[in-house]
Amino acid sequence: MSEEVLDELAVLSAIYCGEEEFQVVGESAETGLVYRINTVVESEEKKTPLSLVFQLSPEYPHTPPDVSISSNQLSRKQCQELRDGLLNKACSLQPRPMVHELVLWLQQNFSDLLTTSAPNTLKAQSTADGSAEGMWTALLHLDHMRSKTKYIRLIEKWTSELGLTGRLLMGKAIFILLQGERKSIKEYIHLQRTVKVDVDSSGKRCKEKMMSVLCEIPLSDDFKKISTFEVRDPLSSEELKKEFEEVGSLKLHQEFVSSLL
Repeated sequence: MSEEVLDELAVLSAIYCGEEEFQVVGESAETGLVYRINTVVESEEKKTPLSLVFQLSPEYPHTPPDVSISSNQLSRKQCQELRDGLLNKACSLQPRPMVHELVLWLQQNFSDLLTTSAPNTLKAQSTADGSAEGMWTALLHLDHMRSKTKYIRLIEKWTSELGLTGRLLMGKAIFILLQGERKSIKEYIHLQRTVKVDVDSSGKRCKEKMMSVLCEIPLSDDFKKISTFEVRDPLSSEELKKEFEEVGSLKLHQEFVSSLL
C-alpha cells in the first residue's frame, strides 16, 4: 500500500474508534485492502445503522473504491440505491484518498437518495422516460496500451460501475464504443483522462494523454441498443468493420474509423 493509503487507514481507525466501528477485513498485494465501517445515519428523528465495506484495489486512489452497503432497517433495493449513489460520487472525485469524504457525503445525502428511490409507479415511469431521453453513444480512440491487462481491467470496472455497455475493439487501432446515459458517458471520459490508466516507456504509471473523443451523439433509432460491455481482441480491419455492423453502428465506422486504419 502507498503511504497516502496507509495515512488514510490510520485516520479512519482514529475517527471510527468505537467498538466494532472500524475493522480491516483483508489485505493482499494482489487484491488490495478491504475494511468495514459501521456507522449510524440520523435523519428525520430516526437512526439508521449502516455497514459499509470498502474494497480498495492496488491502484487506489487512482481508481475509486468499490463498496457494498447493508442495513437491517433497509431493503436490498434501498441498499443498492445507496451504493449506486456512492459509487457515482466516488467516480466524480479527483483521484485522492476519499473514503471519509464518501461516508460524510452518504450521511448528508441519505434522505435524498432514499427519496429518489422510493417506489412510485408514476415516478418510476418518469425516470425510465428520462433515462431513455438521456441515452447517448460515444466513440473513443486510444493511441496505445502498454500495460494492456490492467488497462482493460480498469475499462471493464468503470463501464460496469457507470452502467455503460458497448465494446472495446482492439486491432490495428483501439476504439471504445459506449452506450448509456449521457452523464455516465461524461463521467467515463473524465476518468479516462484524469486517472493513471497506463504506464509510460519507463514503466511509471501515467494518464491517458492521447485519447480522442471521435463523437458523442444521442442514441437514435438507427442504432441497436447494446446489452453488455465486451472486449474484442485481436481484430483485423475487416473484423473490426463487422463488429460495428453487428451492433448497428456501421455509420460510425464509415464516418470516423475507416480513416484511422
